[in-house]
Amino acid sequence: MGNRLWPGICAVLFVGTMMSSMAFAQQPELSLMPMPASVQAGAGTLKITPQFSVRLAGHTEPRLERAVTRFTQHLSRKTGFSIASSSAQNATLVISTDHASKPVQEVGEDESYTLEVSSSGAKLSAATPLGTLHGLQTFLQLVDISPDGFSAPAVIIQDKPRFPWRGLMIDSSRHFIPLEVIKRNIDGMEAVKLNVFHWHLSDNQGFRLETRKFAKLHEKGSGGLYYKQGEVADLVEYARDRGIRVVPEFDLPGHSTAFLTAYPELASGSGPYQLEQKWGIFDPALDPTNEKTYKFLDQFVGEMAKLFPDHFFHVGGDEVNGKEWDGNPKIQAFIKAHNLKGNEGLQAYFNTRLEPIVAKHGKSMVGWDEVLDPTLPKDIVIQSWRGQKSLAAAAKLGFRGILSNGYYLDLGWSAARHYSVDPLSDDAAALLPEEKQRIMGGEACIWSEYVGPENIESRIWPRTAAIAERLWSPQELRDAGSMYRRMTAESARLEWLGLTHRTYYRRMLQRIAGAATPEQFGALQTLSDVVEPVKDYTRGETATFESTSETPLNRLVDAVPLESDAGRRFNESVEQYLTGHCSDAEAEARLRAQLMAWQRNDRAFQLLAQRSALANEITTTSQGLAAIGSAGLQALDYLTQGKSAPDEWKTQQAATLQSAEKPKTQLLLIPVAGVRKLVEAAGAGATCTAQKP
Repeated sequence: MGNRLWPGICAVLFVGTMMSSMAFAQQPELSLMPMPASVQAGAGTLKITPQFSVRLAGHTEPRLERAVTRFTQHLSRKTGFSIASSSAQNATLVISTDHASKPVQEVGEDESYTLEVSSSGAKLSAATPLGTLHGLQTFLQLVDISPDGFSAPAVIIQDKPRFPWRGLMIDSSRHFIPLEVIKRNIDGMEAVKLNVFHWHLSDNQGFRLETRKFAKLHEKGSGGLYYKQGEVADLVEYARDRGIRVVPEFDLPGHSTAFLTAYPELASGSGPYQLEQKWGIFDPALDPTNEKTYKFLDQFVGEMAKLFPDHFFHVGGDEVNGKEWDGNPKIQAFIKAHNLKGNEGLQAYFNTRLEPIVAKHGKSMVGWDEVLDPTLPKDIVIQSWRGQKSLAAAAKLGFRGILSNGYYLDLGWSAARHYSVDPLSDDAAALLPEEKQRIMGGEACIWSEYVGPENIESRIWPRTAAIAERLWSPQELRDAGSMYRRMTAESARLEWLGLTHRTYYRRMLQRIAGAATPEQFGALQTLSDVVEPVKDYTRGETATFESTSETPLNRLVDAVPLESDAGRRFNESVEQYLTGHCSDAEAEARLRAQLMAWQRNDRAFQLLAQRSALANEITTTSQGLAAIGSAGLQALDYLTQGKSAPDEWKTQQAATLQSAEKPKTQLLLIPVAGVRKLVEAAGAGATCTAQKP
């Protein structure tokens, strides 16, 4: 359900209130994302001119001054005007902050704000700088081009987040992600009001951070790709300036090949160990029975705790397969002597030893589902990759939790599917009120098996904006259509911030096309626009070769976005056309033109495939697009001419569609679903009532 702005009248619109879609059908939709808690629309607009000015009132600090500078820079880029801050009492936008936030940002600090915009000026009020930062982003979203220049609608917004923990996790271990890319994504996080950057810094493929006490970790465990401590300290400050906490993750006791490559004496097995280049779950694990392990961890956590000031410290804890533990007689004897319940009990023992170390250095331990154990202190946080069931189980035991199941960006789900997942749905919906309070929010996660610096932003944005809205806005906000419209606007705004989630695409296609003719490049783009990578974990299962960290990410499956906007819009158009009993002649013409373009596209593409190995790989997908274009055109002919499709034709088209929908070179042809509906309608004897122009 979208909130509509009624120009010329004053009406209070509460997000989540069920409103008649007909009542607002003719009103413009505010392009706000995440949608605020409440919106009160006013009369008129505030003109944005080169004389626009900003003044800080009340509490001020350097962070707020830098925020205003960023705000005016973004507004200048959006409008083309040169806009600066001002100390004048009659400034266009007056920002009033009541008091400072905590020196080290904490969970649950006041992030609320009120933004009042009228035709004569604007006022932003917040209790802390965190609310001020959020309100500035909302104001930037309100500004748009209008018939008489740039303006922002008159409105009163009262806003606060639904959950205090709204995160994005980036995996820098499997593929190293440069700091400039990390910083761009932090800018994107600020834009959509996310407030936790969870940094996955160690795994089987690499340890990515300089340590001064254990230099072998970055010397032997990084492959030469790691962040220096000074760079990390700078990034932490960069994030704090934008209201974002940085939570590091060092995965233990499994996913620890990089640790053991540097310090094999801590291992449960005999080694030798070297960094993995492949993907999956591997055997190496720390030895929980070795006292040297805990002496090492005490010093290691102590050093990292000083580098990352946040109260939370993530220790991983997931996917220990136990094979090294099973194969070590000393460890098995330890399990028996201490009456532990197998490997699960041994991991629980490890966590009971690790948690006091983390606490000793002033931190609260965060871990994935597997660290959950009733004997651990209730200060730890459970991050659930398994779902609301385990999240609810943790809450019932008194533990705080955050949800990531349903928010794994690398699985390639649609924004709508992510949008439908809620931390308080399913099993968590049945929790008692005090148990629900322990659900702190959630995190989007991007694991980097098939992600590198070039394409990572396309795997994160703009779909993360949908997750950000789920974690910020009222739970009742569910309209996927409204979400997609607003996300499209937000995607363009993210590009103004410097994110490359759209600009990377053409560059990667140019690599595939080489010195192609404009027609050949256009054919590649036409095909690319309507395919998506396979979903979930099927990329490895459908591959003809084993991918490693050394495999170039230069194929079409690496280049195309994880969700095809063009494919989704085509399928939606077919649905609307058929729902309307094929009565819209203009809609039919648009569908016919699109299908004809697909039918003809393969000719130019085959010429490109003859000169490009990367294009040649996807020739069958191109042929499939031509085939469904032809099938769709024939279906439209039957529908518009009122003819009944013969059985032989239905059988033939069913085979065509079945072939086209099968993944090829890890790609899915998205318009197949829409063409199938056309074919099924024609096969069912449906007729159209469209009147020809």
